[in-house]
Amino acid sequence: MADSTLVFVVLGLTLVAFVWGRFRYDLVALTALLGSVMLGLVPGDEAFQGFGHPAVITVAAVLVLSRGLERSGVVDVIAAQVLRVGDRLILQLLVLIGTVVVLSGIMNNVGALALLLPVAMRLAREHDTSPSILLMPLAFGSLLGGLMTLIGTPPNIIVASYRGSVTGENFGMFSFTAVGGVVALVGFLFIVLLGWRLTPRRAGKASTEEMFDTAHYLVELRVGKDAKALGWTLSDLQHELEETVPVLAVVRDDKRRAGHAFHGELKEGDILLVEGGPEEMKLLEDKAGLRLGLDPEEEKADEEEEDRKQEDEIQGDEKQDDEEQATAEHDALANEHSADDEERTSDSTDHKADGKKEKTPVDTEGLQLVEAVVRTDSMMVNRTVSQLRLHNQFGLHLVAVARDGGRLKQRLREIRFRAGDVLLLQGGESELAESLATLGCLPLADRQLTLGQPRMLLVSIGIFAAAIVAMLFNLLPTAVALASAALISLLVGVLPLRDGYQAIDGPVIVLLAAMMPVGEALETSGGASLVAELMLSYGAEWPVVVTLVGLFVLSMLLSNVINNAAAAVLMAPIAASLANGFEASLDPFLMVVAVSASCAFLTPIGHQSNTLVMGPGGYRFSDYWRLGLPLSLLVLIVGVPMILLVWPL
Repeated sequence: MADSTLVFVVLGLTLVAFVWGRFRYDLVALTALLGSVMLGLVPGDEAFQGFGHPAVITVAAVLVLSRGLERSGVVDVIAAQVLRVGDRLILQLLVLIGTVVVLSGIMNNVGALALLLPVAMRLAREHDTSPSILLMPLAFGSLLGGLMTLIGTPPNIIVASYRGSVTGENFGMFSFTAVGGVVALVGFLFIVLLGWRLTPRRAGKASTEEMFDTAHYLVELRVGKDAKALGWTLSDLQHELEETVPVLAVVRDDKRRAGHAFHGELKEGDILLVEGGPEEMKLLEDKAGLRLGLDPEEEKADEEEEDRKQEDEIQGDEKQDDEEQATAEHDALANEHSADDEERTSDSTDHKADGKKEKTPVDTEGLQLVEAVVRTDSMMVNRTVSQLRLHNQFGLHLVAVARDGGRLKQRLREIRFRAGDVLLLQGGESELAESLATLGCLPLADRQLTLGQPRMLLVSIGIFAAAIVAMLFNLLPTAVALASAALISLLVGVLPLRDGYQAIDGPVIVLLAAMMPVGEALETSGGASLVAELMLSYGAEWPVVVTLVGLFVLSMLLSNVINNAAAAVLMAPIAASLANGFEASLDPFLMVVAVSASCAFLTPIGHQSNTLVMGPGGYRFSDYWRLGLPLSLLVLIVGVPMILLVWPL
């Protein structure tokens, strides 16, 4: 079998695996690389040269610098201003999307979205707006902003590096700005003025209580004198149940202790605030002897107090207020015990006056609950709570999981997490941030903006600016300039070393490093020439611009089903073969690949930004077409003429 045929077989299987999504894309790419080596398509001694490729080093350096800008407070200054916008939706979209477009031009676009996603969620909650109206436009804005500079998105870096390998000269930092800037501006105006109307309205997903409906699943269970759980710790309880039933708090002597921080033994009279449904309640009753409600003696005492209170109301007794409070406490406990003492008092009194009994919403304040979305590179993907040992290793309780905007009803221990899942977690306030970062989750709860250290803020800006100057004046190669800036940021303390390593997106680095030799095999085996000849044969009688449009569409469609960086790696050699076939300049063909590979607007899997907003926005797979298709056509209509204007054939 010819090498070119083998390359297409490997790439075909790789594409199927990417679309299937059963295995993470970095593992798929590594499998494709090793398979290519075993088939003789890639020399064994060159298999891992991709890990030292300038494009890979550049991407890693940009990720570190982006994290440094975040930690020093540069972005928080901007985000704090964004939160000042009023309740007009158009103004919110204008400021949010405009900010993410600008930030995506100077830092990694996924990082820019991650910084503004909590801001958008907070805006939605404060102004009672469905986040689905804001989040998809925000994600697409981050993709548009990445078009403007070399470091905005990996396809630009890959295309620039490929040009350097062919012509000996890379594209510069702002070589993409003339075309990318116009495309980004037109796309930005379209989204703000019209496109947002095409996004689906997902009602009632703006708050933790609404998304997870926690008030309807939080109940109080009492440890009676005959309970099996007497003397057990919460770990013993979970072990005995063989089930993850989150205990959010333990109430003892009228003092509430968060479940994750309670390590003592259960005593008679303790009240457990538990999150669960009817099945979990029955499990706790059968295996631990826990009971819903008060002990019979206490219930009888409360009934007597109720009778005395009613008599006092008739007689106008002076102790009316005290007895009303006792009665209110009894009523609230009878209503599934789902609120704090103060809330039980006021709400139950109102319910009595109305002659109705309604479930009182639980007070989650102080329980240190946080929403977080699972990133595409998270270690949680395709794993369960037990496999992750969330409580033992990270000090976190999983309370609930939402997917596609709705809470999952299956047992928590059976859920295999997916990228884009929104988790409701409980943990210690001081450890939450570190645990979420380690797990690869992005917090969605209201973010306390901090302005960082002014000295580090100025230092981080200065280091970044120096790297840009070195690149503009060709003082240093791009990879060396950005890697040096990242190193200096770590040395001077802008970013701790540990955070620097965490900032590097391992799966993306492996993907790039593994796919680059495979992309070279597509060229050296003659596969890229075969594709180019096929396109040339169909487009020989048409103007070159028609072939450019075909290349644009092919690259854009490919980027929507596989990672955009992988699409750029595969399409760059085909673009070069087409340029040679037409005896035209290489630059417009490479620019077509750069722009089209970065515009994955049609699916949630084409780009990490799309995946990140899927859960919080409650989107379905098909929702992306509604805004993504017209935006893709607009990018095509604006992009190709601009490329021909700035980079003539």
